[in-house]
Amino acid sequence: MEINKEVYSTVHHLIERCKDGVKGYKTAAEDVEDQDLKDLFRKYAVQRDSMITELQDQLHKMGKMDDESSSIEGTLHRAWIDIKAALSSKDRKRILEECERGEDYAVKAYEEAVQKNLPGELKPIVEQQYQDVKNAHDHIRSLRDNA
Repeated sequence: MEINKEVYSTVHHLIERCKDGVKGYKTAAEDVEDQDLKDLFRKYAVQRDSMITELQDQLHKMGKMDDESSSIEGTLHRAWIDIKAALSSKDRKRILEECERGEDYAVKAYEEAVQKNLPGELKPIVEQQYQDVKNAHDHIRSLRDNA
């Protein structure tokens, strides 16, 4: 199946936002002191990792490789850039605010993606991932509100 540039760039953008999430959540999980957040952030890092795999599998089926130039080792996206400072403050509410801010970018990317005319299996996968990202965002927000 042939893949057009718009579909490719949409999927690539989602992969990048998921990579941001993996990096952000891994960083947060390593440095946060609250065990409940440590476990939650690890869970979300793993979730994003498997979302990346799903999206890359879809690209492979369409005969495309994901451009790995901005790999997991890359720099943190600006959405997650303040997570280090928040973590060093040990302030639970601030840490959750930074995670929520990182998630805002992912939610926005998925909101745009689900509006597009995605082919075949890609559409339901992206829709499911959008729900997962939105649920994570809302969960982080409710934890922040109660911090």
